Amino acid sequence: MKRRRFLMIAASLAMAGHARAERTVWQADALGDKVSVDLRGPRSLAADAIRAIAAIIEEVEAAASLFRHDSATTRLNATGKLDAPPPALLDLVALSDRLHRETAGVFDPTVQALWKALAERRDTVAPRASIGWNRIVCRDTITLAHGQMLTFNGIAQGYAADRVRNLLREAGYRQVLVDMGEFAAIGGPFRLGVEDPTLGLVSTLPLENAAVATSSPGAMRLGNEAFHILGSHGEQPLWSTVSVVADSAAIADGLSTAFCLMPGEAIRATLARMPEVAGVTAVSTAGEVETF
Repeated sequence: MKRRRFLMIAASLAMAGHARAERTVWQADALGDKVSVDLRGPRSLAADAIRAIAAIIEEVEAAASLFRHDSATTRLNATGKLDAPPPALLDLVALSDRLHRETAGVFDPTVQALWKALAERRDTVAPRASIGWNRIVCRDTITLAHGQMLTFNGIAQGYAADRVRNLLREAGYRQVLVDMGEFAAIGGPFRLGVEDPTLGLVSTLPLENAAVATSSPGAMRLGNEAFHILGSHGEQPLWSTVSVVADSAAIADGLSTAFCLMPGEAIRATLARMPEVAGVTAVSTAGEVETF
């Protein structure tokens, strides 16, 4: 899955005022990188919570990982059709459908064939022609158009963070920071720093009962030239880094990806339709920091 580590925890400030609560920190290699859950609460509950967290991550990876030959998405991409898709994959399709609409088509998981061709330095004519979210059919079976491939790397980490946070909230935890590559908090405030690949630390933000995701197109290149965040219509990144704070980590995740390709006026138009988004910090390619 994607790796976009441009949020950092101001660890000395995290969980301030909760030093007396029992602390459990769970860490693992999952979703393509290091993930962690930092929670405060009765240690007697932690073992069951950790088992449930691991089960959620396994479910998301089994649905969406492009690095697992047996994942639902890998099998769908290989054959163009998947019967009885798992619930997590259906969730990701539904979230992607909404983000595609809200961003006027900029968020589009059907860019995977183009991503793969660029990474392998192959001809891109056919992969570009395969792009089009409106061409997939999702009912009891998911069917792709000819040549299409899907990637949920722009949303899966956020979706996993939401699932873990919801689980822990239902279990009674009131002070939690979930890091699945994107952050989701119960309680707080937690202090997070937003980093740009070129400028370094550009801002700090308090996160309380919310989620945040950050994308930086220049963090990885495909071949010698292409950025790893691809526009469905050939859009080039307009921002060096975009950070989004929202109620949902999945929404923040998808928007931070799409907003990298959208001008300020289009970002504002999207935000006007999405009241669950609290704010956006964007660093221009010239190094100027803007907030929306």
